[in-house]
Amino acid sequence: MAAFPGWAALAGAAVLLGGCSWLTPGATTSGIGLPARLAAADAAAPVQWPDPLWWRGFGAPELDGLMAEAMAANTDIAAAEARIRQADAQVRITGAALLPSIDLTAQALRQQSGGASAASITGVGRTTSIRVSSSDRLALSASYEIDFWGKNRAATEAAQQAASASRFSAGTITLTTQAAVANTYFAMLAAQDQLALQQQNLEIAGRVLRVIRDRVSVGTATGLDLAQQETVLAQQQAQVPPLQQLVEQNRNSLGTLVARPPQTIRVAGGVFNRLAVPRVAPGLPAEVLARRPDVLTAEADLAAAQANVVAARAQLLPSITLTGSGGFTSLALENLLRPGSVVFNIAAGLTQPIFQGGALRGQVRISEARAEELLATYRGAILAALVDTENALVALRQTTEQERLQAAAVRMAERAYAISEAQLNAGTIDLVTLLNTQQTLFSARNTLAQARLARLQSAVGLFRALGGGWGMP
Repeated sequence: MAAFPGWAALAGAAVLLGGCSWLTPGATTSGIGLPARLAAADAAAPVQWPDPLWWRGFGAPELDGLMAEAMAANTDIAAAEARIRQADAQVRITGAALLPSIDLTAQALRQQSGGASAASITGVGRTTSIRVSSSDRLALSASYEIDFWGKNRAATEAAQQAASASRFSAGTITLTTQAAVANTYFAMLAAQDQLALQQQNLEIAGRVLRVIRDRVSVGTATGLDLAQQETVLAQQQAQVPPLQQLVEQNRNSLGTLVARPPQTIRVAGGVFNRLAVPRVAPGLPAEVLARRPDVLTAEADLAAAQANVVAARAQLLPSITLTGSGGFTSLALENLLRPGSVVFNIAAGLTQPIFQGGALRGQVRISEARAEELLATYRGAILAALVDTENALVALRQTTEQERLQAAAVRMAERAYAISEAQLNAGTIDLVTLLNTQQTLFSARNTLAQARLARLQSAVGLFRALGGGWGMP
């Protein structure tokens, strides 16, 4: 056994000479070549990143208030902040292994023992002896593991990277919550706007129905004409309940996002057609990735896993521990602090795992496989971020064009209907033509509201894809 320390030292030296990379965390590079620019971005447009309060650019004070409530009270964000505190505490716990542990022990012992001698033959009496002893001890003990192979440093690095991942994850949750608040608010405004449009459609359909009834009464229109318009009116009435349902459901969803009972949510609305779309233009793909907290979370998770690989490998190597204690011990309290009561001991120990049933090597393989898994996850996060950004750019551009064209279609449909209604009153067209232009108008108005909602939500999607106003803590 005397030769064992020398053998362990030679084994450690062989590991070091074979390559220090065995105990060095791997690089957190994805190996993915990034494009020179985003394909869907306007190369001539100057870079304009989202403002930290990007939602204010839409010009909706109600949205500003809802967003402030969500940031202060959202339960998902609160849970994410609690996870950050847990991760910070874990860093402190893990990092304690890099420092000596010191304990103070104070002990006072009082012991009494006694017994009776056997009775005499005459039974006259018994002899009893009582002995009292005392002992006092005051000691300070310390132990320290020399982190020769960097095992504890690697474990601390893994905990620090995990804490960073918790912060990035909280950024992702915050950004997702902000986008959800904006999208839900816009959906509620769109449903309210469509309800108002539906009331206008019902008014138009009712006005035409009254005209047809007057004509039926004088014999210039038939019962079929009347039934057709009554069907149109009934169809328009049937579209009201689903829109009311959308309004109420989106209001309830806002309650969840701002952590309030839905009954207390009040949205006046009325600003759907006055909302602006803030301008934003992305930079280089690498800059986009550096702003997205989900990509940074995947990178930090990978770095933590690679540090855990180093810690697992170091478990296979010898560990050196220094221990020592010193203090005072005495049979009498008044003599406790005298020089003659001083006691101490110092020890150094080396432990080399010999046989653990393959557990340590199995832990190394688990750590290496976990790092490989998170490398694939990191690559996937990068690709998903690039695709998400490209799709968001395309969606905003196309929905903006769709809204512009649909607004023109509504203007033409309104003009066509006004002409057809005037001509019907003048008796120069038949009822079928009026019904066709009426249905075209109703459809065009609803489609415009949907197109406007799609554009607003596409803008929110682009802000989210570009990392919003979130910044790396």
